[in-house]
Amino acid sequence: MSRDGDRTERKGESSVDPPLEADDDRVELGLALLARLEHESLSLADAVDRIETVTADPTVTRTILDQAELRGIIERDDGIVRPKSSQYVRFERDVITKEGEFSCRRCGSGLSTGYFIDLEAGELGPFGSSCIRKVTGRDD
Repeated sequence: MSRDGDRTERKGESSVDPPLEADDDRVELGLALLARLEHESLSLADAVDRIETVTADPTVTRTILDQAELRGIIERDDGIVRPKSSQYVRFERDVITKEGEFSCRRCGSGLSTGYFIDLEAGELGPFGSSCIRKVTGRDD
């Protein structure tokens, strides 16, 4: 752990928050992730679990959820989130595999193979083989 509390995976790269310059970048990445979730509906807690792969900042998480609702990416009702898009992450096209020494952004496990989601707003990862499926909604 570094002094600011972020776990690092490789020289200075954070596994909690991506090396982005502004909150807007994290918001756009979170919105892109929510737009690609493979769920008919999920609990607010599960949606937040996915967003926490982008940011651990609760203010940014709230902004992502609020903006997603305003932009019509999701509907929220009584603790349930319903993604409105049918554009899911396609593993053959949208997931990049890299070899190296990584820490999973979701669970923190050490990885020799990292899976990264290539979203319009940027690359999100690394994830392990089971966490990539959880984040995208393939496994619950």
